[in-house]
Amino acid sequence: MVGLDPRLDHVPNFINKESISNALFEYNKIIIDSVCDLIPVIKIQFAFYIEHGACGVEAFKNTILYAKEKGLLVVIDSKSNDIGSTAEAYANAFIGEVFDGDAVTVTPYLGSDGIMPFIKICKEKCKGIFILVKTSNKSSGDFQDKVLKDTDKEMYESVASMVNTLGSDLVGESGYSSIGAVVGATYPEQAKVLRKLMPQSLFLVPGYGAQGGTAVDTLPCFNEDKFGAIIHSSRGIIFTNDINISKEDYSKFVRGNTEKMIADIKSVFN
Repeated sequence: MVGLDPRLDHVPNFINKESISNALFEYNKIIIDSVCDLIPVIKIQFAFYIEHGACGVEAFKNTILYAKEKGLLVVIDSKSNDIGSTAEAYANAFIGEVFDGDAVTVTPYLGSDGIMPFIKICKEKCKGIFILVKTSNKSSGDFQDKVLKDTDKEMYESVASMVNTLGSDLVGESGYSSIGAVVGATYPEQAKVLRKLMPQSLFLVPGYGAQGGTAVDTLPCFNEDKFGAIIHSSRGIIFTNDINISKEDYSKFVRGNTEKMIADIKSVFN
C-alpha cells in the first residue's frame, strides 16, 4: 500500500504550484501512474488535504476518482469519529456517496456505538473499515498498553476482541472480514498477540520504512497462509530530497522505491 500524503515543500518543482488543488492532484496522478500495476491499494491521509481547505478537498476527491479509474482500491485515513448521527455523517462522507472510499480508518475509543454507523455502511455498500488497535507511534502505549482492571488485559487486546466480534458476520469468501484493524509494524510482539485474537481481520500495517519498522517486523501481522496484512509506506516511497528532479526521474524514483518495498517484504517469506 502506497500512501498519498502530499506536503507542498516535498512536491517537485516540475509541478506548477500556483493552484494548490491542481498541484496536489497532478502530484498524486504521477505517483498513481507509476505504481498502479504494482500494488492493489492506496491510502490517502485526509489531514494533508483538509489543511488546504476547499482546494485540498477538491484534490482529495479527484485523487480518489482517478485511483479508482486505474483499478486501485482506496483507503481513506481520517481516524475521525463520534457517536450517533455524527458518526453516521462521517461514515456517509468517507465510505458513502460523497468521497466513496473503499475503506476508512476509525478510532474505537467512543465505544461500539461510534463504530456501528460505519459497519452499517459496510453492509449496505460492501465497504470496509480499519479500527485502530495498536498504532505505530512511539507514545501509543500511553493508553493502548494500559492494563484494564476488569479483564487484566491491556487495552489494545480488549479492542482487538471487540474488532473480532464485530467483524464475525462480515467474513467474505476469502475468509477475511470487512472489519479490519490498524496494527503497527513497530510493535511486532504485540502483533503476534493480535493476530491470534483477530484471525479473520485484515491488518493495515503502518510503521514500515520511515518509522523504523522492517519487513521482518511485519511478519507477525500475517497469518500462516501469508495473507491478512497490507503493508503501508508513504514517505519512504514518495518523498525525494531533490525537488528539482525531472518528471521522468521522479516517476522512476517512486516506482523503484515501491519495487524495493515489495521485494523486501516478499524476501522474509522465503
